[in-house]
Amino acid sequence: MSRYERQIVLPEVGAAGQARLGAAHALVVGAGGLGVPVLQYLAGAGLGRITLIDPDRVERGNLHRQTIFGERHLGRPKAEAAAAVIADLNPEVAVTPIVGRLDPANAHGLVAAADVVLDCADSFAASYVLSDACLAAGKPFITASALGLGGYVGGFCGGAPSLRAVFPELPERAASCATAGVLGPVVGLLGMLEAQMTLAHLLAIAPSPLGQVVSFEAPGLRFSGFRFDGAPEPERPLRFLAPAEIDAGDFVLDLRGPEEAPVPAAPHARRASAATAADGPLPAPGQRAVLACRSGLRAWAAARRLERVWDGPILLVAMGDPQPAREAP
Repeated sequence: MSRYERQIVLPEVGAAGQARLGAAHALVVGAGGLGVPVLQYLAGAGLGRITLIDPDRVERGNLHRQTIFGERHLGRPKAEAAAAVIADLNPEVAVTPIVGRLDPANAHGLVAAADVVLDCADSFAASYVLSDACLAAGKPFITASALGLGGYVGGFCGGAPSLRAVFPELPERAASCATAGVLGPVVGLLGMLEAQMTLAHLLAIAPSPLGQVVSFEAPGLRFSGFRFDGAPEPERPLRFLAPAEIDAGDFVLDLRGPEEAPVPAAPHARRASAATAADGPLPAPGQRAVLACRSGLRAWAAARRLERVWDGPILLVAMGDPQPAREAP
């Protein structure tokens, strides 16, 4: 136990707490700027099992904030490269890498197998999909968002309200690290806070991190936060659907133009824009309205317009960016 002796001496940990960490299984979604410190500190603390899912490969533009990767990792799938680094950091931790995208089709199975779920994906669609799955399964959900010179981290579900209860609507415009940039230490700090919230939950350190949001602003080095234990769940949330779950009988609107997506979301999809989605034609009675775009943001905005003129089921699809084919082993 010499590896963990500095934390075992803490009364909040002890031998019993260390055993709980060793028996725990975390699902980590994303091996980027948030996922890197999460993986390092959870593995360093002796968490027993980690399932890591990420669809991307290491790029040079990642290295300023994804500090476990180096030049030798360029072009490798992040999930596999990160798993190899963590195996060297702590071979007692079993890391299962999955090179793929988290979506509504696989989220429930991955969440059900874990004790705690950490969202490090830099995708609001993935965040809502994971929150929905965690709320349904009663699993704790730790998520963070870093952008520019600030961000937040929060603990949801697992007996606390969901992400939707605190953030029921998206902003009219949403950005990501890729589009708006981020300072490396900012995203690293928020990832470390995700790891700390996770350990606090697993060790039952009071007060519970579930039901709490902590914000950080690098200008002025300011922290703030609030609790949301009594926040109500939205009555009619907009749910996400995996692209493979689109049915032939669905009314599908692809909000991407042909230049953005030459292949539509489904063979029977119609092209539209978020502004014209409610102008008609409308779905037939009994049909599902399925609205697709790259990130889900335009689909969300179009759904809110469509709700004003049609009261049937509306589902969103975040198609994401095309993924390059994997090389044969």
